[in-house]
Amino acid sequence: MTEKAVSTPVWCLLGKKAGDNTQVRALARELALDFEEKNIVARPWELLVHVLPGSSGTLAGIDTQASNALGPPWPDLVITAGRRSEQVALWIRQQSGGQCRLVHLGRPWAAPAVWDLVVTTPQYFLPSQSNVVLNALPLHRPDPMQRQDAAEYFGAHFQHLPRPWIAVLAGGDSGQFVFTAEKASSLATQVESMAESCGGSLLVTDSPRTPMNAVSALQAGLRRPHYYYHCGSGEGNPYQALLAMADAFVVTGESMSMLGEAADTGCPLYIFDLADDPDTPWWKVPHQYRYKPLSHRLAMQLAPRRMRRDIGRIQDGLVEAGRAQWLKPGELKAAGRSIALREPRNMAVVDASACSDPGPAGPGLASQDLARAVEAVRRLLK
Repeated sequence: MTEKAVSTPVWCLLGKKAGDNTQVRALARELALDFEEKNIVARPWELLVHVLPGSSGTLAGIDTQASNALGPPWPDLVITAGRRSEQVALWIRQQSGGQCRLVHLGRPWAAPAVWDLVVTTPQYFLPSQSNVVLNALPLHRPDPMQRQDAAEYFGAHFQHLPRPWIAVLAGGDSGQFVFTAEKASSLATQVESMAESCGGSLLVTDSPRTPMNAVSALQAGLRRPHYYYHCGSGEGNPYQALLAMADAFVVTGESMSMLGEAADTGCPLYIFDLADDPDTPWWKVPHQYRYKPLSHRLAMQLAPRRMRRDIGRIQDGLVEAGRAQWLKPGELKAAGRSIALREPRNMAVVDASACSDPGPAGPGLASQDLARAVEAVRRLLK
């Protein structure tokens, strides 16, 4: 919880997705208001409360015993991200007699008009209207002190590895993207080639979404000096240290949060494409019949426009703005040589501008997006 600045109470509804929680916390902290985190644990059937007719605020989709208590005094503002907390937020507004304002980050399942404010990004097709703010990337708020502490703690794990350090941030299945063992092997091969070309080493982390067969394939493909963190190991997570210390980044393209945080360091960023071979029809790809890719495909075809999602719109925006490049097998050696020519990160100061010569990929996007969202929320609370 932040230090108290004013008395306006804010509730942050948090769930199981780290990217959603990062956004909610970033906005709450930047507002400089007293806020309280409420962890919400969803039931397996929570999706039903969003699709049944007449759903306009209920706790039926959550485990109230496992979740934090929800009771008066009710907040003036609730910040949410992700489907699982939507009905909870609507229920809180009901209990407050309609006085509580609701801000949703990302794409809401409920119609945008239900919310006082929606802060969204290009991969969603939300209509342009007065209560919708369109940002370039999901919200995040770099914390220099947190990154400095992480760098000092994990530095001993990395110092023996040759520079430059290439951070590899591996996500997992999302929508039409399926992180198979074959793709993980290809990722390992490509980052190995890049590291060999620059004489450096790899700092690799997977995520809670990374399938175990992809984890195994990725680990098996690493030969050069490297550090590997497995998210299910129970060890301390070095993610913030990687953001603070790495000289370049390779990020799987399905994770908007990781792409945004890596892009904002100002370091070279390469996107590993998790899409399937475009020359192979989707119906000939067995894993496209899994629940996530199949439901995504059906939604893109049948759902209202506001319920669709195209991550490629954010990826293309980063590339067009010079903030990222696609990781291409034929260009790995050139990419490695380019990384080798750069000055290593200056670890004396850990902040969003620590990379040398950031050029068009320089920092500032996160602060611009966050400032835009904060201004909209403050107007709402007047």
